[in-house]
Amino acid sequence: MNAPVLAIVVPCYKEEAVLPETTERLSAVIDSLISNGMISDNSYVCYVNDGSSDNTWPLIKEYHETRKHFAGINLAGNVGHQNALMAGLHTVKDKCDIAISIDADLQDDVNVIGDMVKKYEEGCDIVYGVRKSRETDTWFKRNTALGFYKLMRSMGVKSVYNHADYRLMSRRALQQLSNYNEVNLFIRGIVPLLGYKTDCVYYDRAERFAGESKYPLAKMFNFAIDGITSFSVKPVRLIFNLGLIFILIAFCVFIYTMYSYIKGAAISGWTSLILSIWFTSGCLLISLGIIGEYIGKIYTEVKARPRYNIESILLADENKE
Repeated sequence: MNAPVLAIVVPCYKEEAVLPETTERLSAVIDSLISNGMISDNSYVCYVNDGSSDNTWPLIKEYHETRKHFAGINLAGNVGHQNALMAGLHTVKDKCDIAISIDADLQDDVNVIGDMVKKYEEGCDIVYGVRKSRETDTWFKRNTALGFYKLMRSMGVKSVYNHADYRLMSRRALQQLSNYNEVNLFIRGIVPLLGYKTDCVYYDRAERFAGESKYPLAKMFNFAIDGITSFSVKPVRLIFNLGLIFILIAFCVFIYTMYSYIKGAAISGWTSLILSIWFTSGCLLISLGIIGEYIGKIYTEVKARPRYNIESILLADENKE
């Protein structure tokens, strides 16, 4: 059997500080796998420039022109990590047998790429890269991440604990992924829905090699909301259940009020009334916000606008020998 063509898809946004080192490490991995006969000599790294305003795209063009196994995609504007990743996967799906997605920051261990390829040879269509622990994270990030995964599971969203977007996908898995056309992307929630044979490889996650994180707390919070609202309607059902609880409370208050009236007891006034108004008003506003979030998702989906626009593509087969 011929060795598979591997495409390593790397979304990049303002990564000029780390890109030279990323290129060296990925180049070494590809050369090693080719020399061992695990992948084809036509394998390549595909950088996806997500509208960076720094020197990221000129560097990608330089690597394409001077190195054999490097390609590039330049998006017309910044569309976000998930859309940039999808743009890369859609572009390479007909030009490879397997694709591995990985971030440019070198926090994910590139040395387990060979293990992923071995899992593919054993019959897996999807191989997840899963970090062994979160010892390198701060206490806050470690616990918020744990809470995020628990919340996702409680909402009925399929997800792999401690897995982000470091994964291998076969060609048929990529083809099926391309059938998911939603605008509000949460790829790590979509991939488990494909249903093919999967496995995991485990690694220790390192500190970012250079540059700054592109996922501050606000973006992580929005990402979590996108993941929940894109895959679960449980928040809406919780609102319904909350309404039932309020009706039950109101019925109990009604019985208590009638009992007090019959007994001639004085009914407490302003404190209980004001507290009730503020509490129910807060719950109503939260409920409206949750419903509004879903309506907003519907609004963006029905417009069916393109998730990204590609300005230029530098194909791997155009590389200099």
